[in-house]
Amino acid sequence: MITLFIISLLGVIAMLAEILKFKKLLAPLTLLGLIAAMGAGVSEWNNPVFIPVFNNMLLFNHYALAFSISLCLVTFLWFLMAQDYLKTETAITDHYALILFSLAGGIVLTAFGNMVMLFLGIEILSIPLYILAGSRKTDLASNEASFKYFLLGAFAIGFLLFGIALIYGATGSFELNTINQYILQHPGEMPAFFYAGILLIIAGLAFKVSAAPFHFWTPDVYQGAPTMITAFMSTIVKIAAFAGFFRLFSTCFVSVADSWNQLIGILAIISMLLGNITAIRQDSFKRMLAYSSISHAGYLLLAILAINNHSAGAIFLYTLAYAVASITAFAVLKKVYALKNNDLIESFNGLAKRNPLLALSITIAMLSLAGIPPTGGFFAKYVIFNTALTGGHLWLVIIAVIASLIGVYYYFKAIIASWFKPATDENLIELSLQDKLLLIITTLLTLAIGLFPEFILNLLS
Repeated sequence: MITLFIISLLGVIAMLAEILKFKKLLAPLTLLGLIAAMGAGVSEWNNPVFIPVFNNMLLFNHYALAFSISLCLVTFLWFLMAQDYLKTETAITDHYALILFSLAGGIVLTAFGNMVMLFLGIEILSIPLYILAGSRKTDLASNEASFKYFLLGAFAIGFLLFGIALIYGATGSFELNTINQYILQHPGEMPAFFYAGILLIIAGLAFKVSAAPFHFWTPDVYQGAPTMITAFMSTIVKIAAFAGFFRLFSTCFVSVADSWNQLIGILAIISMLLGNITAIRQDSFKRMLAYSSISHAGYLLLAILAINNHSAGAIFLYTLAYAVASITAFAVLKKVYALKNNDLIESFNGLAKRNPLLALSITIAMLSLAGIPPTGGFFAKYVIFNTALTGGHLWLVIIAVIASLIGVYYYFKAIIASWFKPATDENLIELSLQDKLLLIITTLLTLAIGLFPEFILNLLS
């Protein structure tokens, strides 16, 4: 809970930085605040398993604390990466405030114990991003990204709210544990509109996690938004949305899984195949990562489909490995984009000769996203697939393996371009100390997650 207070306070401080004229202190204050927020989460870890607050509206158990720390860590890495971008923005304090409030919404989404807080968490997470996606005001693509994200997001939240209303109508409560108890006490007696409510909630959450066929906003928003904002969306939103998705279904709807597991399975298959196959045809690195994120949503849906004792740890490990690798990829793209002014994969040609650290970093990131050992992505996929097998979903795992093999092709395009294609420009690429530090940290984290996955999994076992 202290983590949420610290992040919210940081957002308020960022809003006041312009008026009180301490903008230059905002960056170190934010980084120190994020470290303090992570420290607070660690200090709360040894408290009782459930820490209910606000009349059980929020429940900070180990699950919520683990994901909150993960969100703060990824945001810390994002701020390290985005310092150059933030310095060029005239509305720097607005950017800091919006990012921090979006992070606060993500933390709420990991800890909600009531469907009202689920809605509030999604909205607090999303509304700042609608604005940030269009923050490049003179760029039509950025304006289009913001408009499309806002309209489709409003449409999706309508589905979610309608579903929540139907669940409330059937059970008489918004509280997750009360809903679960009601379902258990009335087996086979739930009205038809209760199941309709579950389907509508799945539709609303599938939009947030970029699962097909609710993915149409993803490629355009990823490409049109400023690169740094895309990096934040692709990591923080994915972690928070899946944490909330799993929390809701593992708490409330396990006993009626037969009514929704086939739909989740279909969404997973479509996401994995469509995301990977479509990514092959992309020349834009950002669009490729957009379709890649759709495929990763499909893999993560397998853990929700096969809810068991390993699912929470599997989702935590996978989202962390995915987020760290994505931060690395966007950090490299930032340097390449600054030189070429485009995000084409061919812009990576000859990167190894111009800066070996950039080439090594993008290689490790792509190997992790492809699921190649010994990176974190390999063991994350292994745990997800093993969780699905434990749940008896053999055919889905076979499809997931085939989809992963397809994905190897387009991830290796960036690796081949970096190491084996001739460079169009022989000038060396200079990196600041901060850029070097970020790339070293994220690359080592990707390898560490792969070498010590048991430590992360045991946190939520």
